Amino acid sequence: MLTMIIRIFVLVLPFFVITQTQVQAQDSDFQYQKTEVKGAISVLHGAGGNIGVLQGDDGLLVIDDGFVFNSGQLESALAAYGDAPRYVLNTHWHGDHTGGNAALGEATIVAHENVRIRLAAGSTVPGREAEPAPQAALPDFTYKEGMSIHFAGQEISAVHFPVGHTDGDSVIFFEPAHVVHTGDLFFSGAFPFIDPDSGGSVAGYTANVAAIIALLDNDTVIIPGHGPVSTLDDLKGFQNMILETTAAVRAFKADGKSLEEAQAQGLSEEWVGWGDGFINHPRWISILWSGTD
Repeated sequence: MLTMIIRIFVLVLPFFVITQTQVQAQDSDFQYQKTEVKGAISVLHGAGGNIGVLQGDDGLLVIDDGFVFNSGQLESALAAYGDAPRYVLNTHWHGDHTGGNAALGEATIVAHENVRIRLAAGSTVPGREAEPAPQAALPDFTYKEGMSIHFAGQEISAVHFPVGHTDGDSVIFFEPAHVVHTGDLFFSGAFPFIDPDSGGSVAGYTANVAAIIALLDNDTVIIPGHGPVSTLDDLKGFQNMILETTAAVRAFKADGKSLEEAQAQGLSEEWVGWGDGFINHPRWISILWSGTD
């Protein structure tokens, strides 16, 4: 019964949904889980977006910071590193990636300029309106195309990829570690959410995934916005899913089917498990339906 209720919420509130993971996250017993990535780079996960952490001799650089209601758990998880955050980079504005900004406000917060604009003004995703963020949660430094921070022996480059998941997406590259945090331009093994109300588009998202792939090689370790630490082959599989399911939706349209008929027929069995995350099969078909010719 709980699973059925959760799936209904996923359909109605496609992004800020009450998934089983988020219910767990609101439990006082919830703790972030740490996965070592490479060298001094690790990831905290368990609810909301994946949180990248680079540990240096004089502090931490953090990429994204989860939901606001997990701020206390995040502070505890970061305290276990023995250092305080010096820098926070936001990959985009959504609340499961920026909710901890205010709690980490003593650090320097960096993001694309559209992230600050949307946080300051308040914005919406389907099914929910976000109130303007407090001053402490707003990025201190913003950029149009990209910028680099030299920290802990790494050059951390934030590169803007426009009109994808939102209009403020950044992908974060670590060199020489050869690690990349994609933000929500990659949901490993799951259908992604694409937010047209925040300037995203299916065509832009698809193009951005191809552009990211062109920048990586088989030695790159990928921290996705959601899902396990991944490889280039995993990202290519994600790209293949987008291309094939987009083609399937175009075929539904060419056959004269309505959206409801397409949702009832569903996608190929190959993609069954991909609908177990934020976005289920009917919602993914709806996203593609609205975003393709």
